[in-house]
Amino acid sequence: MELCFHKYHGTGNDFILVDDREENFTNLNVKSVRALCQRRFGIGSDGLIFIRHSSDADFEMDFFNPDGSKSFCGNGSRCAVDFAHSLGMISDLCSFHAVDGLHEAKIEGEKVSVKMRDVDEVETGIDHYFIHTGSPHFIVYRDQIDEIDLVREARIIRYGERFAEEGTNVNLVSENNEGVYVRTYERGVEDETFSCGTGVTAVALSYKMRHPETDLVKVKTRGGQLEVTLQRNGENSFSDIWLTGPTKSVFTGKIEIE
Repeated sequence: MELCFHKYHGTGNDFILVDDREENFTNLNVKSVRALCQRRFGIGSDGLIFIRHSSDADFEMDFFNPDGSKSFCGNGSRCAVDFAHSLGMISDLCSFHAVDGLHEAKIEGEKVSVKMRDVDEVETGIDHYFIHTGSPHFIVYRDQIDEIDLVREARIIRYGERFAEEGTNVNLVSENNEGVYVRTYERGVEDETFSCGTGVTAVALSYKMRHPETDLVKVKTRGGQLEVTLQRNGENSFSDIWLTGPTKSVFTGKIEIE
């Protein structure tokens, strides 16, 4: 079967986007997902997204991690909004359905913003935060994080006793004059990515806990700059969380799949 695809990225977090409004790929198997996302023998990406019609929103996004598992993806959803807009499915304001429920989104020039789910629980440890923003994120503040072997250190946490079964993303964060800089190891990818939208959001929430006076957090990733606006309602409660940044269409193509 031939699959027509579009390649997008959001600050270096890259995705395969497929217009599946005719629902030709609803039964795609895990083997095919992994093959498409494989960087040396497939298209290569941090995830695969199918865009479909939705009964309770402007569209539905069906997201797969490169290992075939499913989760919510912040940057992937921003790319999905851009793609749906290019298909004429939405205006500059829209709603879409993802694995974790209904989301709002808006397009303003070259930037796409997605409203993230509310967060009502934050685990604060002696040296870490653990926050679920559609995907679970373990956050550690460190100095000079570019000098750290992120993959080695992250896998100790990700494959440790607590997270071995379900997995977790791991973020190393350092503060700077404008906000924070983060490097993220993503479960499902099982490697460092250039950016992670749910990770950036989780880091912004942790930064808000450390700096209560701020309502806009600028987050630098290896792939570019993102912003998070949010409202803190209580000690561990956050709402009106918006993830904002650029998206870019890179190329289109066709590939044969089983």
